[in-house]
Amino acid sequence: MAHPLSRIIDQLKREPSRTGSIVITMFGDAIVPRGGSVWLGTLLAFFEGLDIDAGVVRTAMSRLAADGWLSREKVGRNSFYRLAEKGRETFEAATRHIYDPLPSDWTGRFELLLIGNGWDRDASREALRNAGFGSPLPGVWVAPSGVPVPEEAAGAIRLEVSAEDESGRRLLSASWPLERTADAYLKFMKTFEPLRAALARGSELSESDAFTARILLIHYYRRVVLRDPLLPESLLPADWPGRAARELCGEIYRALLAPSEQWLDGHGTNEKGPLPPARKLLERRFEA
Repeated sequence: MAHPLSRIIDQLKREPSRTGSIVITMFGDAIVPRGGSVWLGTLLAFFEGLDIDAGVVRTAMSRLAADGWLSREKVGRNSFYRLAEKGRETFEAATRHIYDPLPSDWTGRFELLLIGNGWDRDASREALRNAGFGSPLPGVWVAPSGVPVPEEAAGAIRLEVSAEDESGRRLLSASWPLERTADAYLKFMKTFEPLRAALARGSELSESDAFTARILLIHYYRRVVLRDPLLPESLLPADWPGRAARELCGEIYRALLAPSEQWLDGHGTNEKGPLPPARKLLERRFEA
């Protein structure tokens, strides 16, 4: 019988290199809850299990630092990385989008943001996407009312529009490619259902494999859910797969959490030594 991770890793290897994206996933999912800083050697040990060369990882880290996502501190010959200030708020919004319970306080209205030309538009684009906003037109962003507006878009003109009339429905269909997002959710479930089934049968993964599986699970789920506006059920197709994908992700995540944290206990290092224990928030992730 094939190893539960083999299909997932084979798929990863067939795709264009996403080493930088996996680094960001690892920080958000595993490093930030343990203080936020990690030794480069810990990252290299993880990527070695994916057969990704150390030079590729070092190049990805340099690019992330140059782009303002990470900051580096040298202690002797060792390098330690943490999230830079630039991406912290965007990162926190993305974390809420991935792990928090689905919103239930739908008001029947959309938040409409109008952003002018220039620096503000460029700076806010990625932050708004990661917060779940859709864009029907350049400089126009939409989300269900109540979604937090990122600081990068704080200067936008803000309006509210009804989602219940014909104009609101047209705005919905123009802002988010729901069919494409649904297909991505189905692909995610097809990729990870064999792992869920293996865990349900009692298959045990090593601590290293459990950590690898956890990071790849969130890496693939993040790529879909951050493009999902998490609309109320009343606005979604009857066969919308988003909720089933979240339940699948949560079930696998909970099964992997203890052994994956044990891998970090043994291999995670920062400037002061072993990484501190994770905060209690890990236990609340993917709650109903």
